[in-house]
Amino acid sequence: MGRRRKGRPVTGIIVLDKPVGPSSNQTLQRVRHLFGAAKAGHTGNLDPLASGVLPICLGEATKLSQYLLDSDKAYQAKFCFGARTTTGDSEGEVIAESDASELTESTICQALTEFVGDIEQVPPMYSALKVAGQPLYKLAREGKEVERKSRSVSIRSIDLQHFQPGVRAEATVDVLCSKGTYIRTLSEDVAASLGFPGHMSALRRTATGPFSLAQAISLDTLTKLAQAEGPAALDQFLLDPELAVDHLPRVEVTDSAAFYLKQGQAVVVRNAPLNGMVRVAEAGGPFLGIGEMLDDGRVAPKRLFVDSH
Repeated sequence: MGRRRKGRPVTGIIVLDKPVGPSSNQTLQRVRHLFGAAKAGHTGNLDPLASGVLPICLGEATKLSQYLLDSDKAYQAKFCFGARTTTGDSEGEVIAESDASELTESTICQALTEFVGDIEQVPPMYSALKVAGQPLYKLAREGKEVERKSRSVSIRSIDLQHFQPGVRAEATVDVLCSKGTYIRTLSEDVAASLGFPGHMSALRRTATGPFSLAQAISLDTLTKLAQAEGPAALDQFLLDPELAVDHLPRVEVTDSAAFYLKQGQAVVVRNAPLNGMVRVAEAGGPFLGIGEMLDDGRVAPKRLFVDSH
């Protein structure tokens, strides 16, 4: 038998408004401690410099983390033109400078349109991407640089919200993009397309999949409430895990079918999709998890919850 985890068997998703400063993992561990949760996982790294939406899955909801990792992300970022840094953001040392005062709002808007769609990006050295088991940022801190293969990402939209002209011009932009997009790299590439060095001076994630800042709770709010009323008081902020996969078709099964599904067996479902992944629930009952349609019309269990909530 496996070792039983210490902590409360709490299940749900907390949408955190991550503050600037701590890493995503440090934030995750803090939230897990506040909830007294036995199990927790986050759904995609946010750099220490970045703030904003960081959904954290607790308990059985961790089984759905991958679906949020794979989902589109939305950001509001500040692109600084006229200075390039070692890290691609404002924390690095300036390694190239030029006067960007000739840049105009219309020039920026035109440049941004060229990046909408599928583009190629070379991951930055200061990233958590691993090469031969080593995170690139660790190699970068040692002064090493290794070759990185470019990869395709998709920019769904990129819109200019504000432009501040100057020697170091700054553009505030809203970006909707696919998973794996590096906004720091995007800022450098946009600047380079205009003939200037550039970097990202601020970043705030505004949405991950179906979750947005409107649902987010600050770490400070959680901390104060936990100190005043205890971990259980935080459960009021937990969202239904099913929301993480609401883009998948929903199928309902009978009580008896749910029993066999939980035993690892595929079951017949009426009016189900012909193929693909589905979210499964008991008829008039709880969400059970994720299933996959088979060619014969049955649904097979893929990621089921051990307990109902």
